[in-house]
Amino acid sequence: MATIDQALSGMKVLDLTHYIAGPFCTKLLADYGADVIKIERPGNGDGARHVGPFPGDIPDPEKSGLFLYLNTNKRSITLNLKTQTGVDILKKLVKQADILVESFSPGVMSGLGLDYQTLKQIKPQLVMTSLSNFGQSGPYRDWKATEITLYALSGQMYKLGDSAREPLKHALNVTQYYAGKIASLVTLAAALRAGDKSLGEYIDTSIFEILVCDIDNAIVDYDYGGEKGTRRISKDRPFPPFGGFPVKDGYVAFQGAERWMPRLFAMIGKPELKDDPRFSKPANRKKHEAELNELLFSWLLDHTKQEVFEAGGNARHPVAPVFNTEDLVKDSHYAERGTFIEIEHPVAGTLTYPGAPFKMSEAGFAIRRPAPLLGEHNEEIYGGLGYSAKDLAILRSCGVI
Repeated sequence: MATIDQALSGMKVLDLTHYIAGPFCTKLLADYGADVIKIERPGNGDGARHVGPFPGDIPDPEKSGLFLYLNTNKRSITLNLKTQTGVDILKKLVKQADILVESFSPGVMSGLGLDYQTLKQIKPQLVMTSLSNFGQSGPYRDWKATEITLYALSGQMYKLGDSAREPLKHALNVTQYYAGKIASLVTLAAALRAGDKSLGEYIDTSIFEILVCDIDNAIVDYDYGGEKGTRRISKDRPFPPFGGFPVKDGYVAFQGAERWMPRLFAMIGKPELKDDPRFSKPANRKKHEAELNELLFSWLLDHTKQEVFEAGGNARHPVAPVFNTEDLVKDSHYAERGTFIEIEHPVAGTLTYPGAPFKMSEAGFAIRRPAPLLGEHNEEIYGGLGYSAKDLAILRSCGVI
């Protein structure tokens, strides 16, 4: 495989993560050039291999859409860390690594004799990132968590939803991906320091705390005035119209800020409404919201998302279609920028995935290889440590790899 000069080329990373948050952290490093060695359990591998979607809805550990997306550009080896030989092999790999990222439950790495204090004796410049639900200390340290429980405990969930109803959370696994991004950022910062000063670093990354630090001004509002937080949706909207509205083929979203109201009325072909006293001020629009919505619906339901989008552009009023996934992958803007890419995998075939999260003029994002098969690079990587084919056969028969 040809060498590609990328921003992180030459950086060596050991990936002891699984499912979403940790693998997304290391995926970002791999996609920008780092040599990421994914270390998986013999037999089962990363649990994400067993999570859909699967092509044709037929489960296959080599065809999980989740795994394939999160592990592009990585090399996979199998290694049983519950054996002393497996631990010894990992220590050999650490000698060659710049970064180790792990997402085991707190205490697992130290129980294996692979805690940071031990590993930095092997590689003083090592940057080790531990990504866990609640961090390596504290009363919640050993708690299990799900996406929704993390959302609830962090204060994020209290902000979302209709104030007259129960709190909500964002769909799918937003928390996991966000935590992975932050973990990759702080890991790179530590690696930069290690490269400049030959100083290693241990990073204790808590998904819970990442969320807590991202609740806008909630903590300040509470500190200043005892405000516990609010949810403002539907009837609480201060400046109608606001939010999602139905159209002929789906939904569009906009808000009617004061300076934009004349543009909104021009967009729906009723410019004279800007002088209508019912809609002249926010308080009046709030009082006559039902009448305003009736006028909007009568126009919107006769138009498609694209027609409303274009009308908003012509009137210089901020409105956007609410895209579904098909809309995203077929949109001309994203197509021109290469937002989505096709990756060919030897087992799963050619599938479409999100591409680069940002553009670099030089040395940026590239797909050098698809997500690896389980243990695909055992011979290549273990051979580099001096293990022969006979050695690998013995290690395999003993359950080490």
